[in-house]
This record gives sequence, C-alpha cells and structure tokens, in this order.
Amino acid sequence: MLRRIAPGQVKIGMFIHAFDESWLDNPFWRTRFLVKNTTDLDRIRESAVSSVVIDERRGLPLKAGNPCQGAPTVPTLSDPASSPRSASAQQQANSFAEEAERATQMVRAATDEIKNLFDAVHGGEVVNISAFSSTVVEVISSIKRNPRALIAITRLKSRDVYTYVHSLSVSALLTSFGRSLGMNEMEVYELGLAGLLHDIGKIFIPDTVLQKPVSLTDEEFAVVRTHPERGYHLLRQDPTTPDVVLDICRHHHERVDGTGYPFRLKGEGISRVARMAAICDVYDALTSNRAYKSAWTSQQAITKMHRWVGHFDPDLLLAFMEVIGVYPPGLLVRLPSDRLAVTLLNGRRASRAKVRVFYCARTRTPLPLHDVFIEDSASDNEVLSEQVPLDWGIANWSVVAEQLMDGKTPRLPSKPLFS
Repeated sequence: MLRRIAPGQVKIGMFIHAFDESWLDNPFWRTRFLVKNTTDLDRIRESAVSSVVIDERRGLPLKAGNPCQGAPTVPTLSDPASSPRSASAQQQANSFAEEAERATQMVRAATDEIKNLFDAVHGGEVVNISAFSSTVVEVISSIKRNPRALIAITRLKSRDVYTYVHSLSVSALLTSFGRSLGMNEMEVYELGLAGLLHDIGKIFIPDTVLQKPVSLTDEEFAVVRTHPERGYHLLRQDPTTPDVVLDICRHHHERVDGTGYPFRLKGEGISRVARMAAICDVYDALTSNRAYKSAWTSQQAITKMHRWVGHFDPDLLLAFMEVIGVYPPGLLVRLPSDRLAVTLLNGRRASRAKVRVFYCARTRTPLPLHDVFIEDSASDNEVLSEQVPLDWGIANWSVVAEQLMDGKTPRLPSKPLFS
C-alpha cells in the first residue's frame, strides 16, 4: 500500500516510492529505493520536500500510533499536486555536462525499469499506472535542471532498446514542450507519463515486425496500426489513468489533414496534446537508429517535418523547434522586436538556433545583416512566428533566402503587399 508521510517520519527500513509535491526537490537522482542508513535518512529529512510516498509492501510500514496514522492511501495520478514550490526551493540549474552525466545514469536505470514494467504487462499483469510515476519524476527533474541534456542522451539509444528509450525520450520531449508552453505542474506531469506510455500497445506487436530491417508488407503495417487502440484499451484497465494519457496513446498517429490513424481525425478534431505528442514521437523516431534506417540529424529531421504539410500543427511545430533549438534553414521568421530574419544552419557544434536579421517590419526598411542566437525564453531574440514571404512583397523567397544565407544583401521591395 502506498502512503504519504512527512520527511521527518521516514525511518530506516522504509521503501521510498516517490517524492511528493513539486517533484523538483528530490535529494536523490533516483526516487525508488530502500532507506538503509542514516546518511540517506538525514538527506530526506533535511530536504525541501514536504512529504514522501512510501510503499508499505516493500519496506517498513507506518506503525499504529504514528502521528500520521489514518493518512489516506495515495491515489496514484488522480491526486493533483499541491501548490508549487517557491523559487528558493527549486533545484539549482546544472550545466549541460553536469546534467548529461546524471542523465546517462538515469537513462540506464529507467530503461531497465520501463522494460520490466512493459514485460510484466505483456505477461498478463494488470496495468498499474503508479508504477511509472518515479520515472516521470526523474524526467521532470532532469528537464528542470537542464532542458537539453536528457533529450541529447536519449538520442544515443541503440536498436535493441529502441522501444523503451523511445518512450523515455518522448516523455522528455513532451515534458520540455509542455513547460515551454506554460502548462502547469500537473499538466506537465501527465504529459511525461503519456510519453512513457504512448506506445505501450506495441507490446502486442511481434518483434519480427517491429524490428524488420526492410519495408513492411501491407498486412504487417496493418498490424502495427493496431497499437494505439490496443494500448488505449490496455491503459483503461487502470481507472486512475489520466484522460490525457489515454488521449495521447490513442491519437498520437493522427494527422491534421485527416490522413492519420486509427480514426482519420482532422484539425481541431485532434486534441492539442495529441498534436504535440505526434510531433515529439516522429521527431524522436527520425533522429534514432532503427532496424531499417540510420538516424537523421536534428536539422534533417525538423526540415523534413516542416515540409510534410498536413502532418503536423504548424504553430505547434514552430514552438517545438524553439524547444529543441533547431529550425529548417531558409525560413522567413519574425522576432518580437519586429525584425524579419532568415533561419540559418545550426552548424555541427552549435547548441542554439541562429537567424540572420535583415529587415525592420515596423519601419518597413532594410537593416544591416547581422546574426543573433534564438533564446530559450521570451526575449527580443525569440522567434515570434513564421511569415509568408508574399505578405512582404517577396515573390522569389528561395532566391532571397539563399542570398541572405550567403551573407549578401538582396534587393527588397520598398513596402510589403500587406501591413
């Protein structure tokens, strides 16, 4: 039985199932473990968390007469998080290198845990959504400390563990995506959980099909296309599964033009979170080594995705580009400072997207060419929106874009066709 208690009530011999509250003040890189010594005990009691969840089946139970006697069993995911922590209680941000080392350890452990959980369900055990909570906690914590490290580490997945690390990677991408869009803590948590479980229906698909090194037959592809619906019905077995998780599991292969599956939903008929998940799922698949193809670079993947008109929500895709810091080269974009710019190649070692400013949208006048990096948060150098070149009187944008990317000043119309 899971039970929530105060940190001061933790004792040696108790099994920690999760750190509660904001999930960001975890004093350990893992959240599920047996408290074996006073060092661990002191770290828990001195941490910023206000409560922890113990598993009484795997460790010392809460004894009768304890001041917390009668505390309710923790309802897995339907119990909303309490108020967010103050900024002073948040975990300190890490550099990429610091978090990458920590994320590498987490990915190894979490991959084994996800595989074991998937195998247990495949073996006939009832789905227990709470079993995935500690992994989501770790994903959120890592993204909070450094939004790029965990995503980078999960891209190094090998073919033999693709299914499990793909789930972890989509969880990390959705978590980061949700945070960038200003979603609240519980919404971000449920997105992370949905990422872990979006492909759980694939446990019913034969490995000979999933790992086939050549193109699938029509019959085999029809089998693969059953996984969203089979996963959805599997997750419904646990009544605590959030609606967001069910929605994303069932609809992450729908396309905005109505050509997706399983229901050929179209446009606003697909929820916003499912449209977000579709982007994260495809991006990670394209940037991963698969049995039948080698990984594309981030720039190659996002450029292809941008060209697949009708597959993705264009506004969400642009927002996702900001999350990963990669844009297709040659886009016409507008910055919040009312400057127009063309997106540039990131370069092999660059970690941030870069644009070349060339025009003032407010005064309708050309500007000297200069490059700026796109920031992760709102600023004058954040991409506001993609622009239609014809709206600015530019009929030959491909030529103008190429000139700009080569560092040449093109001839521009004196004023746009539309203000």
